[in-house]
Amino acid sequence: MSIQKAVFPVAGMGTRFLPATKAIPKEMLTVVDRPIIDYAVREAVEAGCETLIFVTGRTKNAIADYFDRNPDLENELEAKQKAEALEIVRNIIPSHVQCIYVRQSEALGLGHAVHCAAPLITPDEHFAVMLPDDLIDGYPVGALKQLIQAHERERCSVLALEQVAWEDVHKYGVIKPANSDLMPIQIESIVEKPARADAPSNWSVVGRYVLSGKIMDILKDVQRGTGGEIQLTDGISQLLQTEKMIGVPLSGKRFDCGNKVGFLEANLHFGLRFLNR
Repeated sequence: MSIQKAVFPVAGMGTRFLPATKAIPKEMLTVVDRPIIDYAVREAVEAGCETLIFVTGRTKNAIADYFDRNPDLENELEAKQKAEALEIVRNIIPSHVQCIYVRQSEALGLGHAVHCAAPLITPDEHFAVMLPDDLIDGYPVGALKQLIQAHERERCSVLALEQVAWEDVHKYGVIKPANSDLMPIQIESIVEKPARADAPSNWSVVGRYVLSGKIMDILKDVQRGTGGEIQLTDGISQLLQTEKMIGVPLSGKRFDCGNKVGFLEANLHFGLRFLNR
């Protein structure tokens, strides 16, 4: 069976975009004419995911509202014969796709956020984790679909990889490759935000994962690590002790929409595409 479920950790406060994020979830900031979260959801649907699990916080109701139906708006657009706009708002989520919302009651890190979805994931299935801040224009198919294609060949967990400048390795989870000259890359170990001198490579993990459901039992017992948070990287490190895991260098262009420069670059990139349609 292919990957059916995708988890979106979207409970973060978005402090880098204050004051806008005082009232608007950072995932709802728009790149051209769509919220950041919409791009990740479209990528998941393209990859075949039919259950979308959003791990939210108390200020994130706008995300659920966006993906829900709005009968009043639809009726008004229909009455005014605005057929194109009506088609857009009715088809944000395909009818066969289910959205589920889980509350992260306390901000304890990415590992904790992913574990909040544990009741919806079985140990014998693989599932996707997507970080919407990493907006990826994948080529020739979306980033998650690239990972799922590798998972279907290798039948194991898959991490999205990108080579970064050595001076930036401290910003990422970094893998130790067993065979960096072969693709896909066999992952030997992983460490969260290492100092440059301690980094085993400059292959960083970016915000797309296909993980074994067994990681949920691991995350339940993971202790707080870097930054005083429960790190997903630490859970992945333990999973590596018992399971094969590979890394796939992404084909496409990634924009870090967690900071203002990356957000502006994404708007320019997709804005130019919109103008050239």
